[in-house]
Amino acid sequence: MASTTVQIQSGETNSLRPLNIFRDLPQVADLIELCFSATMDEDGQSYLQQMRSAGGDTSFLQWANSASSVPLSGIVWEENGKIVGNVSLVAHNYKGRKITLIANVATHPDYRRRGIGRALTERAVLQARQKDAKELWLQVRDDNPTAIKIYKDLGFVERARRTTYQTYPNSFRTSTTNDISVTKMKPFFWLLQRDWLHRAHPDELSWYWHWDWNRLGPGLQMWLHRFFAEFNVRQWAAIKNGKLLSTVSWLGTTRLTELLWVATPPDGNAAGLRSALEAACRELANQRRLTIEYPAGEMTEAIQSAGFKPQRTLIWMRATS
Repeated sequence: MASTTVQIQSGETNSLRPLNIFRDLPQVADLIELCFSATMDEDGQSYLQQMRSAGGDTSFLQWANSASSVPLSGIVWEENGKIVGNVSLVAHNYKGRKITLIANVATHPDYRRRGIGRALTERAVLQARQKDAKELWLQVRDDNPTAIKIYKDLGFVERARRTTYQTYPNSFRTSTTNDISVTKMKPFFWLLQRDWLHRAHPDELSWYWHWDWNRLGPGLQMWLHRFFAEFNVRQWAAIKNGKLLSTVSWLGTTRLTELLWVATPPDGNAAGLRSALEAACRELANQRRLTIEYPAGEMTEAIQSAGFKPQRTLIWMRATS
């Protein structure tokens, strides 16, 4: 796609053009860090470092430029040789659905309120549709009403709100005194747990997380799969009078932050969830930073009382072609 050159003031050349991975990655990484550093976790910082390293590695860039599966596609806004705006496009093919995630929409603070973010997003939507994407998704912070309005004007509709919480190694709370017991998962609780997981982590977003709840299930087949795939699973179940109140699951990964998968019944059980989270944090005390991603507004008090702090709430928005 050719660049679009715009004259705004005499002597200024402004260009909306495709990302050039051979020269733009370090500048784009700097811009993303400037705009999002306040809420960026360690995995985000690691991603930016990879971008900077890739920008200086000619052999990698030559390979990436010819590999259609590498998500190094995007659009930048350049003024007098300086990149002041960016949007990334990440292609997904999930169960036959061609999906494009519009991400990293960033405008340098000194260049805002000039329509750059809107122009970048409009071009990203056009490019994704030209490549036959059937669904377009993006995430936006709930405290950014300007961006939310732009996306609504472009046809995006809110589909979910999810809050990310984090805690740190050795920051767990002492065990709450109550009549709730926390045990390992029992096979006869599995169907109920699976239903709760689907509710808390809807299938509509599974293209992004690629979660497969069967990996948590009971039975010899799942045990063998976990054993030979060499991934570790730990689970905690909060129980009172034989009734399951909530579950917390952990799958060992190579991420810098470790995700906990929380499941509760539709009406929730704050005491049960807090007890399960406290038990999980005690066992995982030596792990890296622990993270929960959960529907916004649900079980907030229970999660925070277990020692987790809210980092951000993202609105997931969707548009179709």
